[in-house]
Amino acid sequence: MPNPWLSIPLADYEAHMELPQVAQAQLLSDIFGRLLREHAPRSAAVIGCAGGNGFERVDPAVTTRVVGVDLNANYLERARTRFAERLPGLELIAGDIQDGDLQVAPVELVYAALVLEYVDLEIALPRLRAWVAAAGLLATVIQLPSASTAPVTPSPYAALGALAPAMRLADAGQVAGLAGRAGMREVARSVERAAGGKEFLLQVFRCG
Repeated sequence: MPNPWLSIPLADYEAHMELPQVAQAQLLSDIFGRLLREHAPRSAAVIGCAGGNGFERVDPAVTTRVVGVDLNANYLERARTRFAERLPGLELIAGDIQDGDLQVAPVELVYAALVLEYVDLEIALPRLRAWVAAAGLLATVIQLPSASTAPVTPSPYAALGALAPAMRLADAGQVAGLAGRAGMREVARSVERAAGGKEFLLQVFRCG
C-alpha cells in the first residue's frame, strides 16, 4: 500500500495543522524553539520536517548544521526554497527512517515530532539513536490518547483522512523502554497542550 504521506499536498497538510481546532504547527515549532534555546546544539535534525516548520526558530550562528528528513521529496523542495538562503548549513534528505540505507551523519539534537505514530518503534528508535552524536539528545513528541477527539482531527482538507488508517498512537512507556535498550536515558518529559485542545508528550533522551 502506498504511503499516504506521498500523496498529501503540502499546502493541505500545512493548512490543516494551522487550523484553530488543530493548532499543532505552532506547538511543534514552539517546542523545537525551546529545545534550541535550552541546549544550543551546533547541529540538529528534524525528522518529518515537511516544509520546514520550526526552521524559522534556528539561529544559524549557533546551530550551523540543520538536517531535514522527510518521506516526501516535494515537501523538502519547498523547505529548500524557504530556508536554504537563511540556513547555509541546511541538508535535506528524502527517505523512510526505517530504511537501513538512509544515512544521517550524527547531530547533537534529533527532533522527531508526530513521527513515531507512523513507524515501527522497534525499528525506528535504534535508527534515530544512530543519528545522535555522543552525549547528544533525542526529543520525541507523541500524541496522547483522547476520549473526546479523533486521532486525526476532522477538517476541510479531505486528503488528511488518508492518515487515519496508517496512524497508531505510540505508548510513552514503550518509547522509553526501546530508547533505553538503544543506549539512551530519559532526562525530561512534559505534557504539551495545543490550542486546539489535544495533548502531546515531549520526551527527551540523552545518549551515552
